[in-house]
Amino acid sequence: MSDPREPLRLSVDRDRCAGAGMCALTAPQVFDQDDEEGLVVLLHPAPAPAHRAAARMAVGLCPAGAITLGAPGPTAS
Repeated sequence: MSDPREPLRLSVDRDRCAGAGMCALTAPQVFDQDDEEGLVVLLHPAPAPAHRAAARMAVGLCPAGAITLGAPGPTAS
């Protein structure tokens, strides 16, 4: 299991989103739903350390698999 304190990068695929809202309920500091279609809105692609565990849980709870979790890319020098 990965360390919830490790940096991460999130992305969402609104075309896959089913509007279940599990992400917004699980990690409201990271995800929301739009008012028109109820689809996922990614508020913070690189969540703060305090919100990473909830964001990881939201990824696993998404019934449509619309949220992707990855490590942050290398920093430019």
